[in-house]
Amino acid sequence: MEVQGKIKLIDETKTYGNNGFRKREMVVTTEEQYPQHIMIEFVQDKTDLLNNYQVGQNVKVSINLRGREWVNPQGETKYFNSIQGWRIENVDQAVSQDMPPMPPADTFEPATDLNEDDHDDLPF
Repeated sequence: MEVQGKIKLIDETKTYGNNGFRKREMVVTTEEQYPQHIMIEFVQDKTDLLNNYQVGQNVKVSINLRGREWVNPQGETKYFNSIQGWRIENVDQAVSQDMPPMPPADTFEPATDLNEDDHDDLPF
């Protein structure tokens, strides 16, 4: 799955527990009729993927949905969901690499030397 939008926040990498579990969160705001602020977490070695990005950039993030079950001390079962990112791409850069921007129409001069009678210009 993918989430596309503008980076609203990139948090610092945080380390938890004795085994050094690392997690870094970011928020992407979607660009639709009703924009959503989607919190995406990157874990372990994926936290470094965010080092080259900054607030305001348009990105596409590949995600996995994660869910887990937890039983509290009172015996009640609770369910939690998380969104984990595993790849991030700069959308602005991808667009510019695929196709250069089109210059405005007034950049080109109109063709005035067209001859309707000279339509057979093939060399064979």
